[in-house]
Amino acid sequence: MRIDQIAEILDRPLSQEMLARDLCRLAYVAKDGTPRNIPIAFAWNGKEAVMCTSKNAPKLASLRQNPAVAITIDTEVHPPKILLVRGTVELDEVDGIPEEYLEMNGSYEMTAEQRVEWEAEIRSLYDGMVRIVMTPTWAKLIDFETTLPSAVEELVQQRAERRRQNGDSVRSDEPGTSTS
Repeated sequence: MRIDQIAEILDRPLSQEMLARDLCRLAYVAKDGTPRNIPIAFAWNGKEAVMCTSKNAPKLASLRQNPAVAITIDTEVHPPKILLVRGTVELDEVDGIPEEYLEMNGSYEMTAEQRVEWEAEIRSLYDGMVRIVMTPTWAKLIDFETTLPSAVEELVQQRAERRRQNGDSVRSDEPGTSTS
């Protein structure tokens, strides 16, 4: 997928809404060759997804061995909104707590007092962290209104073709059945 195609998808208003969320699911291949999929906080900086982890996290060895990853950001409503992004990561070990880490944990419901206590706890626990910086190489936005998973798009097209062959009418408001 070309960079301009990725940018066009990620710049859509719904994508921007999804990228403003705090939590994604990070998929990667573990050192033993088996898949892993973990929830992890992230921040979008306009061109990369930044996740942070402890310097001793087991996933770091896996990511050093194979930097290819995918993230999923989705909603909990019907129809779901889903942003799928594939990419590669670079690991950046930093002293202290990265600003992105504090930013990405900003929407959890905490009182001001809880926030102060949480940040003090984080600063006392970590002397540094690793920023996992993902550069997108592919993206797809699925809203089940204008875009569908590719397999469902294929089924919609097959259904429309069957209906045309049988002389049935096709509803123009069904995804994938535009008459224009």
